[in-house]
Amino acid sequence: MARQWSEGHSSSILCAGASSGPEGLLASGSEGGEVTLWSQEGTIIGRLTLPGEDDCTSVVFAPAAPGQLYVSHGDAVSVLDPRNLKGPMEEFQGAGEEEINALALNETGSALAVADDSGAVRVLEIPGGKLCRTLRRHTNICSSVAFRPNRPNNLLSAGLDMQVMLWGLQKTRPLWTVNLQDVAEEEDDHQQKPGQLFNPPLVHCVSVASCGNIVSCAAEDGRVHIMRIGSGSKLEQQGAVKAHSQGASQAHFVGFLPHPYWLVTGGNDGQVALWDLSKHPVVSPEATAKGTAPPRRKGKSKAKRKEQSRDKAKTPPKASAEKEEAEVEDEEAEAAGAEGVTEKPGAKLSINHGDKVNWLCPAVLKGEPSVVVADQSSSLTVYPLSPL
Repeated sequence: MARQWSEGHSSSILCAGASSGPEGLLASGSEGGEVTLWSQEGTIIGRLTLPGEDDCTSVVFAPAAPGQLYVSHGDAVSVLDPRNLKGPMEEFQGAGEEEINALALNETGSALAVADDSGAVRVLEIPGGKLCRTLRRHTNICSSVAFRPNRPNNLLSAGLDMQVMLWGLQKTRPLWTVNLQDVAEEEDDHQQKPGQLFNPPLVHCVSVASCGNIVSCAAEDGRVHIMRIGSGSKLEQQGAVKAHSQGASQAHFVGFLPHPYWLVTGGNDGQVALWDLSKHPVVSPEATAKGTAPPRRKGKSKAKRKEQSRDKAKTPPKASAEKEEAEVEDEEAEAAGAEGVTEKPGAKLSINHGDKVNWLCPAVLKGEPSVVVADQSSSLTVYPLSPL
Protein backbone atom coordinates (compact mmCIF):
# COMPACT_ATOMS: atom_id res chain seq x y z
CA MET A 1 0.00 0.00 0.00
CA ALA A 2 2.72 2.49 0.98
CA ARG A 3 5.33 3.69 -1.49
CA GLN A 4 8.76 5.04 -0.57
CA TRP A 5 10.32 8.00 -2.34
CA SER A 6 14.02 7.70 -1.58
CA GLU A 7 17.42 9.20 -2.40
CA GLY A 8 16.13 12.78 -2.54
CA HIS A 9 17.71 13.81 0.76
CA SER A 10 20.63 12.90 2.97
CA SER A 11 18.96 13.81 6.29
CA SER A 12 15.56 14.08 7.99
CA ILE A 13 12.85 15.67 5.84
CA LEU A 14 11.10 18.49 7.70
CA CYS A 15 8.47 19.74 5.23
CA ALA A 16 6.70 19.06 1.94
CA GLY A 17 4.37 20.92 -0.39
CA ALA A 18 2.32 20.19 -3.51
CA SER A 19 1.84 22.39 -6.56
CA SER A 20 -1.61 23.16 -7.91
CA GLY A 21 -0.13 23.48 -11.41
CA PRO A 22 -0.78 21.04 -14.26
CA GLU A 23 2.44 19.09 -13.61
CA GLY A 24 1.40 18.47 -10.01
CA LEU A 25 4.96 18.69 -8.72
CA LEU A 26 5.93 18.11 -5.11
CA ALA A 27 8.76 19.73 -3.17
CA SER A 28 10.40 18.64 0.07
CA GLY A 29 12.89 20.35 2.35
CA SER A 30 15.23 18.79 4.88
CA GLU A 31 17.88 19.52 7.46
CA GLY A 32 21.01 21.10 5.97
CA GLY A 33 19.17 23.26 3.42
CA GLU A 34 18.33 20.51 0.92
CA VAL A 35 15.36 21.08 -1.41
CA THR A 36 14.18 18.28 -3.71
CA LEU A 37 11.59 18.43 -6.48
CA TRP A 38 9.55 15.32 -7.29
CA SER A 39 7.24 14.20 -10.09
CA GLN A 40 3.89 12.61 -9.28
CA GLU A 41 5.51 9.20 -9.73
CA GLY A 42 8.20 9.99 -7.15
CA THR A 43 10.99 10.62 -9.66
CA ILE A 44 13.54 13.23 -8.62
CA ILE A 45 13.33 16.20 -11.01
CA GLY A 46 15.84 18.46 -9.29
CA ARG A 47 17.88 18.96 -6.13
CA LEU A 48 19.44 22.02 -4.56
CA THR A 49 21.30 22.86 -1.36
CA LEU A 50 20.54 26.43 -0.32
CA PRO A 51 23.32 28.84 0.73
CA GLY A 52 24.12 28.68 4.45
CA GLU A 53 22.76 25.12 4.75
CA ASP A 54 20.17 26.10 7.37
CA ASP A 55 17.34 23.61 7.84
CA CYS A 56 14.44 24.02 5.39
CA THR A 57 11.36 24.45 7.55
CA SER A 58 8.59 25.21 5.03
CA VAL A 59 8.03 24.87 1.26
CA VAL A 60 5.07 26.56 -0.45
CA PHE A 61 4.16 26.71 -4.15
CA ALA A 62 2.55 29.97 -5.28
CA PRO A 63 -1.11 29.12 -6.03
CA ALA A 64 -1.41 31.77 -8.73
CA ALA A 65 2.05 31.15 -10.23
CA PRO A 66 3.15 27.48 -10.21
CA GLY A 67 6.57 28.62 -11.48
CA GLN A 68 7.42 29.97 -8.01
CA LEU A 69 8.38 27.96 -4.95
CA TYR A 70 9.00 29.68 -1.60
CA VAL A 71 11.35 27.97 0.87
CA SER A 72 12.18 29.15 4.40
CA HIS A 73 15.63 28.43 5.83
CA GLY A 74 17.08 30.16 8.87
CA ASP A 75 15.63 33.69 8.91
CA ALA A 76 15.54 33.88 5.09
CA VAL A 77 13.07 32.96 2.34
CA SER A 78 14.33 31.84 -1.07
CA VAL A 79 12.17 32.00 -4.20
CA LEU A 80 12.95 29.12 -6.56
CA ASP A 81 11.83 28.28 -10.08
CA PRO A 82 10.82 24.59 -10.05
CA ARG A 83 11.52 24.36 -13.80
CA ASN A 84 15.11 25.50 -13.31
CA LEU A 85 16.35 24.52 -9.87
CA LYS A 86 19.87 25.94 -10.14
CA GLY A 87 19.66 28.61 -7.46
CA PRO A 88 17.30 31.16 -5.89
CA MET A 89 15.66 33.67 -8.26
CA GLU A 90 15.20 35.96 -5.25
CA GLU A 91 16.22 35.87 -1.61
CA PHE A 92 14.45 37.72 1.19
CA GLN A 93 17.19 37.92 3.81
CA GLY A 94 15.95 38.66 7.31
CA ALA A 95 12.37 37.86 6.31
CA GLY A 96 11.95 36.53 9.86
CA GLU A 97 13.29 38.18 12.99
CA GLU A 98 14.55 34.76 14.10
CA GLU A 99 14.42 31.27 12.59
CA ILE A 100 11.30 30.85 10.43
CA ASN A 101 8.97 27.95 11.22
CA ALA A 102 6.25 28.30 8.60
CA LEU A 103 5.19 30.15 5.46
CA ALA A 104 1.76 30.81 3.98
CA LEU A 105 0.72 32.50 0.74
CA ASN A 106 -2.70 34.00 0.17
CA GLU A 107 -4.72 32.77 -2.81
CA THR A 108 -3.91 35.77 -4.97
CA GLY A 109 -0.18 35.36 -4.31
CA SER A 110 0.08 38.98 -3.18
CA ALA A 111 1.08 38.34 0.45
CA LEU A 112 3.51 35.94 2.12
CA ALA A 113 3.14 35.35 5.87
CA VAL A 114 6.24 34.32 7.83
CA ALA A 115 6.03 32.83 11.35
CA ASP A 116 9.19 32.72 13.44
CA ASP A 117 10.77 31.78 16.77
CA SER A 118 10.36 35.30 18.18
CA GLY A 119 6.58 34.86 18.02
CA ALA A 120 6.25 37.54 15.36
CA VAL A 121 4.28 37.10 12.14
CA ARG A 122 5.62 39.19 9.30
CA VAL A 123 3.65 39.81 6.14
CA LEU A 124 5.66 40.50 2.97
CA GLU A 125 4.35 41.97 -0.27
CA ILE A 126 4.78 39.70 -3.28
CA PRO A 127 6.55 40.21 -5.62
CA GLY A 128 9.56 41.92 -4.07
CA GLY A 129 9.36 40.80 -0.46
CA LYS A 130 8.78 44.28 0.99
CA LEU A 131 7.70 44.11 4.66
CA CYS A 132 4.18 45.51 4.98
CA ARG A 133 3.06 44.27 8.43
CA THR A 134 4.56 42.87 11.62
CA LEU A 135 2.02 41.20 13.89
CA ARG A 136 3.18 40.80 17.50
CA ARG A 137 0.91 39.15 20.03
CA HIS A 138 2.34 35.66 20.49
CA THR A 139 4.43 35.39 23.67
CA ASN A 140 6.31 32.29 22.50
CA ILE A 141 7.36 30.65 19.21
CA CYS A 142 4.85 31.12 16.39
CA SER A 143 4.78 27.69 14.77
CA SER A 144 2.18 27.94 12.01
CA VAL A 145 0.24 30.40 9.83
CA ALA A 146 -2.59 29.97 7.30
CA PHE A 147 -4.61 32.37 5.17
CA ARG A 148 -8.37 31.92 4.98
CA PRO A 149 -9.51 30.83 1.52
CA ASN A 150 -11.67 33.48 -0.23
CA ARG A 151 -10.45 36.10 2.26
CA PRO A 152 -6.90 37.11 1.24
CA ASN A 153 -6.61 39.63 4.10
CA ASN A 154 -7.55 37.19 6.90
CA LEU A 155 -4.71 35.25 8.47
CA LEU A 156 -4.61 32.67 11.28
CA SER A 157 -1.56 32.15 13.45
CA ALA A 158 -0.84 29.65 16.21
CA GLY A 159 2.05 28.98 18.52
CA LEU A 160 3.70 27.37 21.49
CA ASP A 161 2.02 29.96 23.73
CA MET A 162 -1.14 27.84 23.16
CA GLN A 163 -2.83 30.79 21.43
CA VAL A 164 -4.70 30.82 18.14
CA MET A 165 -5.32 34.23 16.58
CA LEU A 166 -7.30 35.55 13.63
CA TRP A 167 -5.88 38.70 12.05
CA GLY A 168 -7.32 41.21 9.60
CA LEU A 169 -4.22 42.49 7.82
CA GLN A 170 -5.51 46.07 7.90
CA LYS A 171 -4.79 46.14 11.65
CA THR A 172 -1.92 45.02 13.86
CA ARG A 173 -4.05 43.51 16.60
CA PRO A 174 -5.96 40.25 16.24
CA LEU A 175 -9.70 40.15 15.58
CA TRP A 176 -9.85 37.42 18.24
CA THR A 177 -7.62 35.19 20.31
CA VAL A 178 -8.30 31.74 21.76
CA ASN A 179 -6.13 30.36 24.55
CA LEU A 180 -6.35 26.57 24.17
CA GLN A 181 -5.06 26.04 27.70
CA ASP A 182 -8.24 27.60 29.10
CA VAL A 183 -10.34 25.26 26.94
CA ALA A 184 -8.25 22.23 27.90
CA GLU A 185 -8.37 23.06 31.61
CA GLU A 186 -12.16 23.21 31.52
CA GLU A 187 -12.26 19.85 29.76
CA ASP A 188 -9.77 18.25 32.13
CA ASP A 189 -11.68 19.45 35.21
CA HIS A 190 -14.53 17.24 33.98
CA GLN A 191 -12.59 14.31 32.59
CA GLN A 192 -9.27 13.92 34.37
CA LYS A 193 -8.69 10.64 36.14
CA PRO A 194 -6.51 10.37 39.26
CA GLY A 195 -2.84 10.29 38.37
CA GLN A 196 -3.49 11.11 34.71
CA LEU A 197 -1.09 13.59 33.11
CA PHE A 198 -1.97 15.94 30.28
CA ASN A 199 0.44 17.68 27.90
CA PRO A 200 -0.23 21.38 27.40
CA PRO A 201 -1.94 22.23 24.08
CA LEU A 202 1.07 23.82 22.38
CA VAL A 203 -0.06 24.36 18.79
CA HIS A 204 2.13 22.91 16.03
CA CYS A 205 -0.01 23.31 12.92
CA VAL A 206 -3.03 25.37 11.83
CA SER A 207 -5.11 24.66 8.72
CA VAL A 208 -8.29 26.17 7.22
CA ALA A 209 -10.89 24.26 5.19
CA SER A 210 -11.55 25.41 1.62
CA CYS A 211 -14.86 26.97 2.74
CA GLY A 212 -12.77 29.39 4.82
CA ASN A 213 -14.86 28.98 7.99
CA ILE A 214 -13.53 25.85 9.72
CA VAL A 215 -10.10 25.90 11.37
CA SER A 216 -8.11 22.97 12.77
CA CYS A 217 -5.11 23.11 15.12
CA ALA A 218 -2.87 20.13 15.86
CA ALA A 219 -1.68 20.39 19.47
CA GLU A 220 0.72 18.74 21.88
CA ASP A 221 -2.18 17.42 24.00
CA GLY A 222 -2.97 14.93 21.21
CA ARG A 223 -6.14 16.77 20.30
CA VAL A 224 -7.03 18.49 17.09
CA HIS A 225 -8.85 21.65 18.17
CA ILE A 226 -11.58 22.83 15.81
CA MET A 227 -13.14 26.28 15.45
CA ARG A 228 -15.94 27.70 13.36
CA ILE A 229 -15.74 31.29 12.14
CA GLY A 230 -19.09 32.98 11.54
CA SER A 231 -20.20 36.13 9.76
CA GLY A 232 -18.16 39.24 10.50
CA SER A 233 -15.16 36.93 11.18
CA LYS A 234 -16.48 36.21 14.69
CA LEU A 235 -15.54 33.02 16.49
CA GLU A 236 -18.81 31.07 16.70
CA GLN A 237 -17.89 27.75 18.22
CA GLN A 238 -14.96 25.58 19.21
CA GLY A 239 -14.29 21.99 20.19
CA ALA A 240 -11.83 19.18 19.58
CA VAL A 241 -11.22 15.63 18.45
CA LYS A 242 -8.98 13.38 20.53
CA ALA A 243 -6.91 12.25 17.59
CA HIS A 244 -3.56 10.98 18.92
CA SER A 245 -2.18 9.30 22.04
CA GLN A 246 0.82 11.66 21.95
CA GLY A 247 1.27 15.16 20.57
CA ALA A 248 -0.48 15.89 17.26
CA SER A 249 2.11 17.50 14.99
CA GLN A 250 0.13 17.91 11.76
CA ALA A 251 -3.47 18.56 10.72
CA HIS A 252 -4.38 19.51 7.15
CA PHE A 253 -7.75 19.81 5.49
CA VAL A 254 -7.90 17.83 2.26
CA GLY A 255 -9.26 19.95 -0.58
CA PHE A 256 -9.87 17.23 -3.19
CA LEU A 257 -12.29 14.86 -1.41
CA PRO A 258 -16.11 15.04 -1.80
CA HIS A 259 -16.65 17.74 0.86
CA PRO A 260 -14.29 20.28 2.50
CA TYR A 261 -14.34 18.74 6.01
CA TRP A 262 -11.96 15.81 5.51
CA LEU A 263 -8.89 16.25 7.70
CA VAL A 264 -5.65 14.28 7.72
CA THR A 265 -3.61 14.28 10.94
CA GLY A 266 -0.27 12.93 12.11
CA GLY A 267 1.38 12.69 15.48
CA ASN A 268 4.32 11.74 17.63
CA ASP A 269 2.60 8.39 18.20
CA GLY A 270 3.53 7.43 14.61
CA GLN A 271 -0.11 7.39 13.49
CA VAL A 272 -1.59 9.03 10.40
CA ALA A 273 -5.38 9.31 10.34
CA LEU A 274 -8.12 10.63 8.06
CA TRP A 275 -11.23 12.14 9.68
CA ASP A 276 -14.63 13.11 8.35
CA LEU A 277 -15.57 16.19 10.41
CA SER A 278 -18.78 16.96 8.53
CA LYS A 279 -20.92 15.69 11.44
CA HIS A 280 -18.78 17.20 14.21
CA PRO A 281 -20.90 19.60 16.36
CA VAL A 282 -18.54 22.50 15.66
CA VAL A 283 -18.67 21.97 11.89
CA SER A 284 -22.36 21.12 11.68
CA PRO A 285 -24.65 23.53 13.56
CA GLU A 286 -27.59 21.27 12.63
CA ALA A 287 -26.06 18.48 14.73
CA THR A 288 -25.72 20.91 17.64
CA ALA A 289 -29.33 22.00 17.25
CA LYS A 290 -30.45 18.37 17.47
CA GLY A 291 -28.79 18.08 20.85
CA THR A 292 -25.81 16.00 19.85
CA ALA A 293 -23.34 18.57 21.20
CA PRO A 294 -22.18 18.38 24.81
CA PRO A 295 -23.99 20.75 27.21
CA ARG A 296 -22.76 24.31 27.21
CA ARG A 297 -20.45 25.23 30.04
CA LYS A 298 -20.41 28.64 31.60
CA GLY A 299 -17.41 30.73 30.65
CA LYS A 300 -15.17 32.23 33.29
CA SER A 301 -16.26 35.58 34.67
CA LYS A 302 -15.14 38.72 32.91
CA ALA A 303 -13.10 39.80 35.91
CA LYS A 304 -11.25 36.50 36.00
CA ARG A 305 -10.56 36.55 32.25
CA LYS A 306 -9.21 40.10 32.47
CA GLU A 307 -7.01 39.10 35.38
CA GLN A 308 -5.70 36.09 33.46
CA SER A 309 -5.02 38.03 30.28
CA ARG A 310 -3.02 40.57 32.33
CA ASP A 311 -0.98 37.80 33.91
CA LYS A 312 -0.28 36.24 30.53
CA ALA A 313 0.79 39.42 28.76
CA LYS A 314 4.54 39.38 29.24
CA THR A 315 5.34 42.83 27.88
CA PRO A 316 2.13 44.75 27.19
CA PRO A 317 2.88 47.97 25.32
CA LYS A 318 0.57 49.99 27.57
CA ALA A 319 -2.13 49.43 30.14
CA SER A 320 -4.93 50.65 27.88
CA ALA A 321 -4.00 48.13 25.16
CA GLU A 322 -3.95 45.40 27.79
CA LYS A 323 -7.43 46.34 29.00
CA GLU A 324 -8.76 46.54 25.46
CA GLU A 325 -7.34 43.11 24.63
CA ALA A 326 -8.87 41.59 27.75
CA GLU A 327 -12.27 43.04 26.88
CA VAL A 328 -12.01 41.69 23.34
CA GLU A 329 -11.17 38.25 24.74
CA ASP A 330 -14.22 38.41 27.02
CA GLU A 331 -16.50 39.11 24.09
CA GLU A 332 -14.90 36.31 22.07
CA ALA A 333 -15.25 33.83 24.90
CA GLU A 334 -18.92 34.66 25.33
CA ALA A 335 -19.55 34.48 21.58
CA ALA A 336 -17.87 31.10 21.35
CA GLY A 337 -21.02 29.37 22.59
CA ALA A 338 -21.12 25.63 23.18
CA GLU A 339 -17.80 23.84 23.01
CA GLY A 340 -17.87 20.30 21.69
CA VAL A 341 -15.05 17.92 22.47
CA THR A 342 -15.70 14.51 20.99
CA GLU A 343 -14.07 11.32 22.07
CA LYS A 344 -12.22 9.73 19.17
CA PRO A 345 -15.22 8.86 16.98
CA GLY A 346 -13.09 6.55 14.87
CA ALA A 347 -10.98 7.73 11.99
CA LYS A 348 -12.23 6.79 8.53
CA LEU A 349 -8.69 5.64 7.76
CA SER A 350 -5.98 4.90 10.31
CA ILE A 351 -2.39 4.19 9.30
CA ASN A 352 0.28 2.95 11.67
CA HIS A 353 3.19 4.78 10.06
CA GLY A 354 5.47 3.80 12.93
CA ASP A 355 7.65 6.93 13.05
CA LYS A 356 7.08 10.42 14.42
CA VAL A 357 5.42 12.59 11.76
CA ASN A 358 7.25 15.80 10.77
CA TRP A 359 4.93 16.88 7.97
CA LEU A 360 1.88 15.75 6.00
CA CYS A 361 1.09 16.86 2.46
CA PRO A 362 -2.25 15.82 0.91
CA ALA A 363 -1.91 15.48 -2.88
CA VAL A 364 -3.62 13.88 -5.88
CA LEU A 365 -0.93 11.68 -7.43
CA LYS A 366 -1.73 10.25 -10.87
CA GLY A 367 -5.43 10.68 -10.14
CA GLU A 368 -5.29 8.98 -6.74
CA PRO A 369 -6.04 10.90 -3.52
CA SER A 370 -2.91 10.46 -1.37
CA VAL A 371 -1.00 11.78 1.59
CA VAL A 372 2.76 12.27 1.55
CA VAL A 373 4.42 11.72 4.95
CA ALA A 374 7.75 13.18 6.05
CA ASP A 375 9.26 11.69 9.21
CA GLN A 376 12.63 11.37 10.94
CA SER A 377 14.10 9.55 7.93
CA SER A 378 15.51 10.89 4.65
CA SER A 379 12.68 9.30 2.58
CA LEU A 380 9.07 10.28 1.93
CA THR A 381 6.25 7.74 2.31
CA VAL A 382 3.11 7.96 0.16
CA TYR A 383 -0.18 6.41 1.29
CA PRO A 384 -3.35 6.26 -0.83
CA LEU A 385 -6.45 7.79 0.77
CA SER A 386 -8.74 5.66 -1.43
CA PRO A 387 -9.96 3.07 1.15
CA LEU A 388 -12.67 5.43 2.45
